Amino acid sequence: MTSLPAPSPKKLGLVIDLDTCVGCHACAVACKEWNDGGQFGPLTDENPYGKEPFGVWFNRVHTYEVQGEGRGERGEGKSGETGAVSAAAQVQLSSRIGSANSGCGIASASPLSPLPSPAMTVHFPRSCLHCETPDCVTVCPTGASYKRAEDGIVLVDEDKCIGCKLCSWACPYGAREYSAVHGTMQKCTLCVDRIYNESFDEADRQPACVMACPTRARHFGDLGDPDSAVSKLVAERGGYDLMPEFGYRPVNKYLPPRPRRGGRGCTTPGDAAPEEKADFSTAAPLLRWMDRILSR
Repeated sequence: MTSLPAPSPKKLGLVIDLDTCVGCHACAVACKEWNDGGQFGPLTDENPYGKEPFGVWFNRVHTYEVQGEGRGERGEGKSGETGAVSAAAQVQLSSRIGSANSGCGIASASPLSPLPSPAMTVHFPRSCLHCETPDCVTVCPTGASYKRAEDGIVLVDEDKCIGCKLCSWACPYGAREYSAVHGTMQKCTLCVDRIYNESFDEADRQPACVMACPTRARHFGDLGDPDSAVSKLVAERGGYDLMPEFGYRPVNKYLPPRPRRGGRGCTTPGDAAPEEKADFSTAAPLLRWMDRILSR
């Protein structure tokens, strides 16, 4: 079996903001595009235009409709995923939303309170979390799965991989992908062949998924440095580990959705802010005309 290196002070990873992710899948597509032709590619597809397409994706985006109940008890998935990671992620998202809405009078309710927090749709990107103590590494019989000592990134050496799938069984997050074409395991690399590429401008030395995100919901940096931008962001927004009960200590963090306005228990009709109406009386003639047309 493979041993882990000594803990590294440098811990490169991602911070994913579930509040601003819109589920556009740009991160997944950019990841697929970059890695398909990169050092760790290709990422093969089988029957891509058929009824049951299947392929290797380092990053997948799931969508859930989450409803907090009391302090957050219930989550209902829309992704079609039935694995343990989806069920646990739904419950954890529900709990986070219930906590985020605690300022709306829900914190005083019991966990079985019939007063729900506002339902919302949450888009949940999922990829390798580059855990500090990953079982996917220690179960590998050939040393193909390993964790880098210099930056904490977990990688797979395909020349050593025999496709036994032990690492995928050991990973509770479903982050390992098996390529039936190559007979080996593949996974997120944090675009290690990009972030250290000195031919790129320094601003472009980030994972492809981070560069592609249109809402800036993905952030990359050193989570081992408490003074880094990503560490400060996690501290400010209450970032959390996914399924911490397993004890794998994921480096990647998730930022919970902010409480939504207008939910039951948050405001009363008398507390609603008055509707603001713009004054176009002094505006240009064209704007006054447009205001009259649109106000009909």
